[in-house]
Amino acid sequence: MDFKRLTYFVAVAEELHFGRAATRLGIAQPPLSRQIAQLEAELGVTLFDRSRSAIRRTQAGDALLTRARDILDRMEQAEREVRRIGEGAAGRLRIAFIGSASHGVLPELIREFRNLYPDIELALSAMNNAELKTALIERQIDVAFARPALEDDEIRCFPIHEEPLILAVPEESDLARQDRIALADLKRETFVLYPRRPRPSFADHIIEICKKEGFIPASEVLAQDYQTAVSLVSVGVGISVVPRSVSQSDRHGVVFRDYEGFNPGTAISFAVRGDNQGVHTRNFQTLAQKFARRVRKDMG
Repeated sequence: MDFKRLTYFVAVAEELHFGRAATRLGIAQPPLSRQIAQLEAELGVTLFDRSRSAIRRTQAGDALLTRARDILDRMEQAEREVRRIGEGAAGRLRIAFIGSASHGVLPELIREFRNLYPDIELALSAMNNAELKTALIERQIDVAFARPALEDDEIRCFPIHEEPLILAVPEESDLARQDRIALADLKRETFVLYPRRPRPSFADHIIEICKKEGFIPASEVLAQDYQTAVSLVSVGVGISVVPRSVSQSDRHGVVFRDYEGFNPGTAISFAVRGDNQGVHTRNFQTLAQKFARRVRKDMG
């Protein structure tokens, strides 16, 4: 029993007339009659009671009509779904990101992508850079947002947003009330750095910036992610150097300040496997590249 015979059967079962069913199907009546007869022989049942004036479905014919309609409907739905996925109009895209990308850049891109492709399911997860790299290589995710970048022969990576670094200081500290803060004057402060692992990491990047200003922090507290680091700042554990986009979200007990001194900034990069040719990935990458060009243009 194949789909063609089921289609022929449904036409006859609904029309209850071989001539009308043949016209509906666009074929001659004799081959249609042979196909129905072969179907009955294959199943070992009579599907139609035939007479000179009319035909009627048997009980077996009624049962098969119900099932055949369901099967053909499901097949049609499957074809539509597969075509929509192939055209990039439906499906699923797995996106992972470094925690600090959840401010500014990523939400804007997600919002734009959802507006363009509302029927695509987005699976979002936060990871550190090492996890992002492994997940991309092992095809557990489709695209990644890293800070500053992922380096591997199997990965394509390009920056989409660059921003300066700023200080996060406790709201009740003397630093929060200063108009001018020089990084070189903070050598006696406790620096809350992140992530704790893996290393080297953003924490080492901040330590190198301090070295450029002539000091190594007198005391360090390591947190696993920037959210934890900012939380520790809010309760007075120390200060932290964070991307400016982090200041877009209010955090009770924390004040964000620009600082004077060496500021190489930091960048969010978009990364994909080099051999990923999925239509959803390509569409998201195109959007990310347009976003990056727009940001650079806005920044002059």
